[in-house]
Parts: sequence; C-alpha cells; structure tokens
Amino acid sequence: MTTAIIDQVFPAIGEAVAIGGKLMDVTVDLSATAPHDCPPISHYRLVARDRVWLRRIDVAVPGEAGVGAGLALFSTTPDEALGGAVAREIRISIAAIIRPQAWPQG
Repeated sequence: MTTAIIDQVFPAIGEAVAIGGKLMDVTVDLSATAPHDCPPISHYRLVARDRVWLRRIDVAVPGEAGVGAGLALFSTTPDEALGGAVAREIRISIAAIIRPQAWPQG
C-alpha cells in the first residue's frame, strides 16, 4: 500500500466521539504487492477506542493519504489547547467492510 483513500469522515469538527464511535472509512489497494487469497482492494472503518473530540481534519475527503500521514487531530476535552506536543495517538479499532457488490452473484 502506498496510499489510502479517505472515503468518509463521520464526526464533524468539534464533535465528541464516544468509545466505539465511527471515525472514518478508508479504502486501500494492495495490488502492488504479491497476490494473496483476498481482494487487492479492501475497505475499512476506523473506530475510536477513546472518548475524544475531533478538532481538525488533515486530509481531503474524499482524498488520498500516504502511509504514515496524519489524518486528523483529536483532543481529550473540547477546549484543550492545540499548540502543544501530542501526548499520544488516539487508540482505534479497524474493522473490514465487505461491500455487497464484492460477493459473486449466482
């Protein structure tokens, strides 16, 4: 994978995200590597494992983000100052999304 496509961001800037809340959906293309027994294009949902507030989105939506690129900035309170060093990254869960059109018709 060299980039991910950011398909959708669910919370609005300034909105609280509960634990288990949807953050964003992304699509990745793994076809540049060796073939596997899975489709090369996969869809994923990023879900919050922390209670946070979305403060800034750092990518275009829809748009592409490179490996290791920051996607968004979150804070632990709605009015936390954003100028300081980041204490840690948000904890997330990643779930694969199987779209209905991916299933063979027959």
